[in-house]
Amino acid sequence: MTGNSYSAFIPEIWSQKLNNMLEKECVMLQCVNRNWEGEIKNQGDKVKIITPAAVTVSTLGTSNISYSELEPTSAELVIDQKKFFAFKINDVASVQANTDIMEAHLKNARKAIEEVQDAYLLSQHANVDSNNVVGSDEAPVALDKTTIYSQFVKLALCLKNSDAVTAGTRPWVVINPTIESYLLQSSEFIGAHNVADETLREGAIGRIAGMDVLVSTNLTEVSEKYYVLAGTNEAITFASQLAKIESLRDKDSFSDLVRGLYLYGAKTVQPKALAKMVVSVPKA
Repeated sequence: MTGNSYSAFIPEIWSQKLNNMLEKECVMLQCVNRNWEGEIKNQGDKVKIITPAAVTVSTLGTSNISYSELEPTSAELVIDQKKFFAFKINDVASVQANTDIMEAHLKNARKAIEEVQDAYLLSQHANVDSNNVVGSDEAPVALDKTTIYSQFVKLALCLKNSDAVTAGTRPWVVINPTIESYLLQSSEFIGAHNVADETLREGAIGRIAGMDVLVSTNLTEVSEKYYVLAGTNEAITFASQLAKIESLRDKDSFSDLVRGLYLYGAKTVQPKALAKMVVSVPKA
């Protein structure tokens, strides 16, 4: 923004700092992989994902060895989510500009992006393998401090029975503050300060039934139910780009305009590496 005193809003600085905030603070980004993230320039860009075929082990007998023909599958991750923010800063504010207000606007932009992105990634519960569901839409689970541990054990067991959890794999589960209030009253919950191996994901509040627990306010009520999502980072692949942040002068007022474009997309590549629990919303 040359030619005015609101020099704190330099697009390049905004872009770099906002990208760093999104990388470090978004809850669901701790729970996905970005293995297939290529260069993303436009909405509708596609990332091709190749999934290797399973290999069969047979018993060696007297007959000749037979070879099975492997056919890896391919899928496309489409960058089909296009979000923007745009706001106006008048010249009165410009005179008072400093790095503090820049940081405040950055945090608000990050929060707005995080809310829609987290909600989008949490909606991947629709792709969970049918065998990995605890409760149902017709009979959701009612949680309280005495039953919460046993239900989370069932959730973790779904992942183990699907062979999603192997040595070195750290499963995760995302809950909301309401469920967190029950969990904190459970004697089986291991708070972050008591996790001895110090391998918790960034932002995790602790561990339950072997799963890192993360809290998101974006896991919201849907038809009087919550869909608690658990899994491993191999389940969902994600790609994103803060495509552009730019500023321009408003021709109709003494103001500067700031706008940003954020592109992203996700694909559930391993449905068996996800599990969900359908939880009823507590009655008021």
